[in-house]
Formats: sequence, structure tokens, C-alpha cells
Amino acid sequence: MFIQTEATPNPSTQKFLPGKIVMENGTAEFRNRDEANASPLAARLFEIPGVTGVYFGYDFISVSKEDQEWQHLKPAILGSIMEHFMSGKPVMGAASVLGEATDADGEFFDEGDETIVLTIKELLETRVRPAVAQDGGDITFRGFKDGTVYLNMKGSCAGCPSSTATLKHGVQNLLRHFVPEVQEVEAV
Repeated sequence: MFIQTEATPNPSTQKFLPGKIVMENGTAEFRNRDEANASPLAARLFEIPGVTGVYFGYDFISVSKEDQEWQHLKPAILGSIMEHFMSGKPVMGAASVLGEATDADGEFFDEGDETIVLTIKELLETRVRPAVAQDGGDITFRGFKDGTVYLNMKGSCAGCPSSTATLKHGVQNLLRHFVPEVQEVEAV
């Protein structure tokens, strides 16, 4: 098994591409060991000292670290990913239901703004999410109120030094261009 790695704009996060589907549907993010118990692979990665976050996309795994250097962590991470996929175990535990299905539960917007929200979601799905997935992250819709779009940053996007620029110059400008009702974009 050959696993490719890619740097992300976030120096604390690396993207690992195992050459296999990681999450058939949705995404999953783990910010600590307790959350990682929902996934045999995430739990295995959190056993590596210095790992602080794990994010699963369709065909990639983003791993975030503390202060250690990547050259010291990458061999252990690569080994853990390889061992997991060779074992045949599932990425997610049988009892876990994580990913985008739970994202809609926390959404907020006025009923009168439903058409605007559908347009915002379509733009995020077709133009924004594929671009940030290439960098090992994700951006999902959380809400729309008084002209402000609230987005959730995941994976390498969470805590990335350039995420503010991505939101303000990239996403905000795109949404303002296509949806005049959008005045601002904020991360939650």
C-alpha cells in the first residue's frame, strides 16, 4: 500500500491519501481522544504522541499535530494508516453516526431566507468545498442571519493561519457576488 502525503496551508496539519475511499458518505472530525473512540482509525492515530486532531474526507485523512516536527510524526502516522487499512477494520465504528447528517441539526436561518440559504449551500457545495478539500479541510454551512453567513471550518481549515483570508477574501467575495443579500461571512 502506498500512501501519498501533501502539505496543507495549515503548517500544523498534513493530508494523507491512502489511495482508498476513507468516508463513502459525509465527513468526520475528531478533536480529542474521547471523540476518536467512534472510529478505530482515529483512535489508533490519537495513540501517537503529538496528534491533536483527525479529519476524514472522501479519499483523504487530515492529521493535526502539536509542536513536534512532521519528520518525526509522519512515519508513525503512515504506519498506523497502513496497518488499519491492511487489517480490514472499518474506518468508523458500527455505532457511530457522524458526518454531514448531523450538520443540519445545528443550522439556523429565518424561513423567509430559505431560497437564499439554498443558493448559499449550492455555491458552497459546488465551488468552495471541493477547493478546500484539496487542502485537507472542509467548510460547512451553519446559519444565515441579518446578512451574515456563518460557516464551520473543519480539518486543516480549523486553526489555519490563512483561514481568515480564505473566508474574507475567497468565500465572502464569492457569496457576495452571487447572493447580494450576503454582507459578511463569519466562522463559528
